[in-house]
Amino acid sequence: MKSILLSLFIITLISCKGQNSETMKHKYTNDLINETSPYLLQHAHNPVNWNPWNPKTLAKAKSEKKLILISVGYAACHWCHVMEHESFEDSLVAQVMNKNFINIKVDREERPDVDQVYMSAVQLMTGSGGWPLNVIALPDGRPVWGGTYFKKEQWMDALEQISKLYVEKPEKLYEYADKLEEGIKALDVVTLNTDEPVFEKSYIDDALKNWSKHFDNNFGGMNRAPKFMMPNNYHFLLRYAYQTNDKKLQDYVNLTLTKMAYGGVFDQIGGGFSRYSVDMKWHVPHFEKMLYDNGQLVSLYADAYLITKNQLYKNIVTETLEYIKRDMTTENGAFYSSLDASSKTPEGEIEEGAFYVWKKEELKSVLKEEFKLFSDYYNINNYGFWEHDNYVLIRKDDDASIIKKHNISIETLNEKKNQWKTMLLKERNKRTKPGLDDKTLTSWNAIMLKGYVDAYRVFGNDDYLASAEKNANFIINNMLREDGGLDHNYKNGKSNINGYLEDYSATIDAFLTLYEITLNETWLNTARDLANYTFDHFFDEKSKMFYFTSNEDESLVSRSIEYRDNVIPASNSIMAKNLFKLSHYFENEHYSKTAMSMLNNVKPEMLEYPSGYSNWFDLMLNYAQPYYEVAIVGADAKQKITELNKTYLPNKLIAASTSENNMPLLENRYNPDKTYIYVCVNKACKLPVTEVNDAIKFLKE
Repeated sequence: MKSILLSLFIITLISCKGQNSETMKHKYTNDLINETSPYLLQHAHNPVNWNPWNPKTLAKAKSEKKLILISVGYAACHWCHVMEHESFEDSLVAQVMNKNFINIKVDREERPDVDQVYMSAVQLMTGSGGWPLNVIALPDGRPVWGGTYFKKEQWMDALEQISKLYVEKPEKLYEYADKLEEGIKALDVVTLNTDEPVFEKSYIDDALKNWSKHFDNNFGGMNRAPKFMMPNNYHFLLRYAYQTNDKKLQDYVNLTLTKMAYGGVFDQIGGGFSRYSVDMKWHVPHFEKMLYDNGQLVSLYADAYLITKNQLYKNIVTETLEYIKRDMTTENGAFYSSLDASSKTPEGEIEEGAFYVWKKEELKSVLKEEFKLFSDYYNINNYGFWEHDNYVLIRKDDDASIIKKHNISIETLNEKKNQWKTMLLKERNKRTKPGLDDKTLTSWNAIMLKGYVDAYRVFGNDDYLASAEKNANFIINNMLREDGGLDHNYKNGKSNINGYLEDYSATIDAFLTLYEITLNETWLNTARDLANYTFDHFFDEKSKMFYFTSNEDESLVSRSIEYRDNVIPASNSIMAKNLFKLSHYFENEHYSKTAMSMLNNVKPEMLEYPSGYSNWFDLMLNYAQPYYEVAIVGADAKQKITELNKTYLPNKLIAASTSENNMPLLENRYNPDKTYIYVCVNKACKLPVTEVNDAIKFLKE
């Protein structure tokens, strides 16, 4: 007994010493210290008494009748860090915030539901939004004031004015809150469209006429800055141009993909894309790297390669996945969320892009006699100059032009490029690396998982499939609960947030894609089970749409329905496409009718703002033109699929088996002696064929 007590005493002493040591390092520590989000932990030692978003904190605001200050951001957000340094690390600012408010820090990537509500409020109040997102709300959580980034003086002034108003004339704030609440709820209303669903190519043509007015025909993308890559926009346009044989549109998409690949927005040394470009020519990025961008862009460039056989596109996929494997993948196959834009300079200053930019003398020192050709290739000149004697590497000419100009072979150029990248990557790794947001999000992991599957489908690299299957198993083993639901986040072996619709829609999409490659029906059946779960917990029977949050989640000011596509397609548009596919696999009329109703609901808005509905347009194309079910049954089914996937065929799904199978598309079609390919449209099938080329002819009729 004495030895047990002694052991407990020693353990307690060690623990206390550790805590004291940690406390000694920091003057301030707030309640965020117990969170797992890297973004929240970054603020754990602010003098501001930050609290996490949870029922306890919200109840405290009500009981103390204090205004709530909600500040939303994410780890890779540059201006979030700027405002933290200018205001939240300032003890005078903290005094004002602590005296008058219950202060809540929110990681928008962990709590997109909270972000959606208050972003809608700020957009209604100011006409714009962004991060950091700063909102003041009544004790009941209803917003009354907000904005994005504020300088210290502006911030202090606003806090004092609102605090004074709350004390002297609270009724004015409550009156405004009532009106704003109505506005927020109105944004989330989707009315069931009872018109007969009509989805025609002419409607898409009309939308593209409006959309194309905003194309940048010099550098690709939209004719404005900043430029976001919007992978889903270009994935749809790629498909539409191909299916309609629109040469002009094909050229525009290829221009966009080429200029993005040439730009500084792509990390020319280490691979992977930054979030967006601040200029028209894709040169200077906002340097943070997000998992969701890179997952979608891998899928996009893989499909573009399938059409064009452009080696540049293959290189982009290869280098991006090398980056993901090197910097963003855990031992258990999960993917991290993002890398910060900022890092320390050699002088110890925090600076955006410090890890990625180069000075001319530095490049000369590393590359020596190679510098001349390198500087021509990556424009160490006025074209590639940024600021403060820094260059952001950018290409202007294609390889053929460089080869001709310098009288070298393509083999020599490729060898030199590999040497340059190896040398500069080694040199760059001596610098302080940007901060890593090492949490794992189910939705973003599923997007990256699909990227790996698409890369395997096109290039046949077994490592890509291995990474995809490892991540899929991670999701099954760590994010899928016994009740059939998904968790949203994962870190240090724990998940503490219930899944959102985005988690279900992205995972179903990824698993369906994985099934078509592996023929492992676990992925198909799990996708169906997850879809059924969303009907039970997310579905709105009145509108035939899905809420973003589960019916088991705490209620917020509004329960939103996310249906407008953004950098990531809307969870409802992904879900509608999932149901369309699942209806084919399982002959489920409920899935089919729901998908059609969802598309019909958003159709009235699609012409006005087509770029915000590109994933919906992709679904519409499934109805407007033939959509094929390809059933392959027999011992050689996998080989046939591999051969079939060498051709870009976006308007089909694959069901296949190497043995007898009772799936509706495969039932009674197995022949032990031959592998047959059935090409069907709406259950009407052509005569089976044994050669892939013959099947492709049917698919291109």
